[in-house]
Amino acid sequence: MGVGARKHLFGLLLVLGAGGCAVGPDFKGAHSWWSPTSWFGSRPRAALASEPVPETVDPNWWQLFQDPELTSLENRVAAANLDIRVAGLRLAESRAQLTVAQADQFPRLVADGSYTRERVSPRGVLALEGAAPGAAASAAPGTTTTTNSFASQGSVANGLGGRAGAVPNTAAAPFNLWQYGFDASWELDLWGRVRRQVESSRASLAQAREMQRNQLVSVQAELARDYVELRGAQRKLQITQENLDADRQSLKLTQERAAGGLTTQLDVANAQAQVSTAASQLPQLEQQETQTINAISLLLGQPPSALAAELREPRPIPPVPPSVPVGLPSELTRRRPDIREAEAQLHAATAEIGVAIADFFPQVTLSGSVGIQALLAKNLGNWGARQYGLGPSITVPIFEAGRLRGTLELRRQQQQEAAINYQRTVLQALHDVDNALAAYDAEQRRRVQLEQAVAANRQALDLARQRYTQGISTFLDVLDAERSLLAAEQQLTDSTTTVSTNLVALYKALGGGWEDTYPLQGSDI
Repeated sequence: MGVGARKHLFGLLLVLGAGGCAVGPDFKGAHSWWSPTSWFGSRPRAALASEPVPETVDPNWWQLFQDPELTSLENRVAAANLDIRVAGLRLAESRAQLTVAQADQFPRLVADGSYTRERVSPRGVLALEGAAPGAAASAAPGTTTTTNSFASQGSVANGLGGRAGAVPNTAAAPFNLWQYGFDASWELDLWGRVRRQVESSRASLAQAREMQRNQLVSVQAELARDYVELRGAQRKLQITQENLDADRQSLKLTQERAAGGLTTQLDVANAQAQVSTAASQLPQLEQQETQTINAISLLLGQPPSALAAELREPRPIPPVPPSVPVGLPSELTRRRPDIREAEAQLHAATAEIGVAIADFFPQVTLSGSVGIQALLAKNLGNWGARQYGLGPSITVPIFEAGRLRGTLELRRQQQQEAAINYQRTVLQALHDVDNALAAYDAEQRRRVQLEQAVAANRQALDLARQRYTQGISTFLDVLDAERSLLAAEQQLTDSTTTVSTNLVALYKALGGGWEDTYPLQGSDI
């Protein structure tokens, strides 16, 4: 083959390697097979104090509570939470894996150099060039000894003083070998195997990024829920303490009336029992307060009670806003990170099918080497000591005992599994939002009834105390009114807390907002 033909062949191989086809299915993007036209549908909805509206969701959704302390905690959790930091490291690992996959798209060039002191055994390969030493002497008398063409010519024996039919000593003498050079190899990606691997790695990187974002959404929601529950527990502590103070006043009044002969010791005992019952609730509420503060501290990567000084002072339960933006159902698939994660997983699985198909085709590799080799170090700069080699190699799978077909079938089944997982994730997201909206609606209606119950119980207690003071009714009426009021106030506090935590659950179901708000470790792609 002439020089021109070799140049044309080399250029053709380069073109094929750079722009060959990529076998396997192309990922077109996942699409939800169903989405509601509205979050509310035909379900009857009553007028509420806080109404969901189809407006754009703010990524900083916790600011709707207008609580500076909650906003401060949320602004710190992205950088402090240990789970988010671990997710960031996994994202960095995926990025490194992508770098490894991309490296196969380019030629591999290495430099090497070596020095060796060698001696070749005269009884090894060199013996093939002549009989072993002493072979002629050991032959039987009258027997003709046959040597190969190299020995029969007598060149070694005559030129080097060796015995005919034997390997000369100088041929097996130790020698130095100096060499250095470059080796290069490049797989021509004729069928797109490497490109599909890069595509799969890039999709896996996107999947890792969405896993990190999903972790952030979960942590932000958990932090907001714990904070609301902390304020709810502190409010119940205040209510219980206020009722305990009122019960102690009732006990004092009953004792004074008993001392004046206006009532019996039975009323005094009942009043004392009410005081003890109310006081018994305080330790449990204090325990809940401490454990919730510890839960918030853990989310921010802090030791137990590290935030006690910051959070111990009671504050009101964060109120819900008059209107709650919830966006449109069509936006959910782009907002929820777990949906985007499932889509990236499907993309990676689709690309892996192309990798498996490409393994059925021949692999063509261009390889070459150039270097210097010399027995003396002073000749390492001599151009005449050069050596080189260049040429393509091809590997064709002939018999793999079903490995290639099995791998392809495995990748296809994994792609189908990823597709079903994507559909399930979308469906679960729609259910999450619908259930969160129903819970938010129902708890608000329940809170309205509890507010009315608290007002009625407070009025009943005032009347019972007046009637008891006037001697019209017994102290049991006062005790019943006190118990009913305490229970109603605690239920109202629980309901107020639940309304706010249901709003947190709603925004978690919505995916927390649109795109990234905080710079996360390793999140840049």
